[in-house]
Amino acid sequence: MPNPPPRPHRGATINRESARFNLPAREADGDWLDDRETVDDAPPRLRTTVTIERPRTILTRNQSPDIAFDRSINAYRGCEHGCIYCFARPTHAYHDLSPGLDFESRLFAKPDAPVLLRAELAKRGYVCSPIAMGTNTDPYQPIEAEWRITRGLIEVLAECSHPFTITTKSDRVLRDLDLIGPMARRGLAAVMMSVTSLDRRIAMTVEPRAAAPERRIAAIRKLSEAGVPVWMSIAPVIPAITDHEIEHLIERAAESGARSITYLPVRLPHEVAPLFRAWLDEHFPDRAAKVMATIRSLRGGKDNDPNFHTRMRGQGPWADLLRTRVQIACRKHGLNKQRIVLRTDLFRPPAGPQGELF
Repeated sequence: MPNPPPRPHRGATINRESARFNLPAREADGDWLDDRETVDDAPPRLRTTVTIERPRTILTRNQSPDIAFDRSINAYRGCEHGCIYCFARPTHAYHDLSPGLDFESRLFAKPDAPVLLRAELAKRGYVCSPIAMGTNTDPYQPIEAEWRITRGLIEVLAECSHPFTITTKSDRVLRDLDLIGPMARRGLAAVMMSVTSLDRRIAMTVEPRAAAPERRIAAIRKLSEAGVPVWMSIAPVIPAITDHEIEHLIERAAESGARSITYLPVRLPHEVAPLFRAWLDEHFPDRAAKVMATIRSLRGGKDNDPNFHTRMRGQGPWADLLRTRVQIACRKHGLNKQRIVLRTDLFRPPAGPQGELF
């Protein structure tokens, strides 16, 4: 059965359910369409829907040895940016939804997140350590403009002088610079701006609803000028599509005031692999075979390597060459000279009956 035509301004080209949970296959259907008329037989745009989620807790803990933080917060589930490579896509399968178009159009918001965070920080014996935001889905995706959950979380963290990091692909982070700036100057906040490509055409295909590359570069500059430690994440690096931009990305990062660079070769866990293959066939049919062959060379002959440490850098000649290129470019531009370390000694439990009790 051939795939349906791709949706305008969406990342995934298919919307099949996950076979891992024995869920039935489902292609995009009319229930999700905008009220607009179809133009020239092209499929209409999808309507983004948001469902309120009421979790009991908001902090997610991890013990992964190759991840630099042990706790994180995700204000939203699913992400409207629609990045085709997003390793968080498979999480939508747990909700009987597709990691494809559902992931980027059927979103979940957690409006109680600031209240839950306050309760967590007030618990007896809570030990302060930086909280990472944006590790799974972007805290500044478009719906943050209306829901403002990320801002609410930062307000709680600011009240408690609790350190945090933000990872985003959006210059919408600048709307909270009035909170982030003062905390950063006290050693309590840092931002990682993800920039995959400087080519607007490629960016619109790979990350259809994320901010344009130049807007992200401008955001790095404004954050840096405000005293916020910023590093650029070149993640993921996609062979034969974005890897040729490595040196230019690092140069632009340095010019804009970023202090450090991190990078990650593309990962294709679970349902991401078939989604990525379908996307390649649609947008880059001339090099699809080459891209996948290089990815398999990075991942021990498979589409994905889930093992700690090697999953982050890959293995083999292509991985070695990529690492060398990044190291040379960073030395040339004076990046990665020192780690960004946030303070934990300023933390105070939140005010109020619970905070004062302990």
